[in-house]
Amino acid sequence: MGVTEAVIHPLEIGDDKTNWTYDELRQLQNWLEADGLQFSVLEGSVPLTDRIRLGLEGRDDDIEDFKTFIRNCGDLGIPVVCYDWMAGVRWARTGAHIESRGGSLVTGFDNAKIQGGPPVEAAEKSHEEIFDALAYFLEEVVPVAEESGVKLGLHPDDPPRETVRGVPRIANSVENYDRILDVVDSEHNGVTFCQGNFAAMGADIPETIEHFGDRINFIHFRDIEGDEDEFVETWHDDGPTDMHAAMAAYEEFVDDDVPMRPDHVPTMADEDNSNPGYHTKGRLFAIGYMRGLLDSVE
Repeated sequence: MGVTEAVIHPLEIGDDKTNWTYDELRQLQNWLEADGLQFSVLEGSVPLTDRIRLGLEGRDDDIEDFKTFIRNCGDLGIPVVCYDWMAGVRWARTGAHIESRGGSLVTGFDNAKIQGGPPVEAAEKSHEEIFDALAYFLEEVVPVAEESGVKLGLHPDDPPRETVRGVPRIANSVENYDRILDVVDSEHNGVTFCQGNFAAMGADIPETIEHFGDRINFIHFRDIEGDEDEFVETWHDDGPTDMHAAMAAYEEFVDDDVPMRPDHVPTMADEDNSNPGYHTKGRLFAIGYMRGLLDSVE
């Protein structure tokens, strides 16, 4: 397919792992390199705890663990780490078998379907307290990332609402991202540009790509139909976003070495939907579509 770089996301490979030793990272790197792939991004399941995200007692110890992880990535030449700031309630979906084109299955979210239930402890924090915790983390960690040659990319809240089950969200608008990037003005404090989430924010995708420019360190190429309150994932060529204009914006405003991946894909015939959004056939389609777009803008 012409793919030369790999993203490791433990959720995709059915693993809830969050802590990584140097030797475990090296093992993954050796495995990928044996098949001609560069280990370019580790995302999602990184050693980042809610004690850090919420500014709780013990966070300094956890931040030290994160710094060690970043140094290990730097020693191995893993250039990008994608992380998120979703405390208490993580990546939220309320549907995993919504029928789409050709009988394929996609995921979706409906805020009305996650209401009720016991209170989430993280909901006791305010937006400002969670922002302060992120600022504290960045001031501690970005200098280590700079020394190690590792770029951080903050993934948007998914969905990018003001709250989810009462828990405040802060990575949910272009304006909030500007504030976060200003905490430490460094290319190592950057954005994971997840198109689906920025689309759910109501942002103009090509304009927002231009806005962030060289602060984009990692890209999730996907689309949704709907908004932050209710949406469904779409096939990459079948959503409302002008994907050709998006690819043209990446080509013009984002560094050539920034990794891009398809992210969530439809489940297709003969796939069991046991890991919704992360099966193979939809990914093959998406990669081909992305390569076609890239060729056309180049």
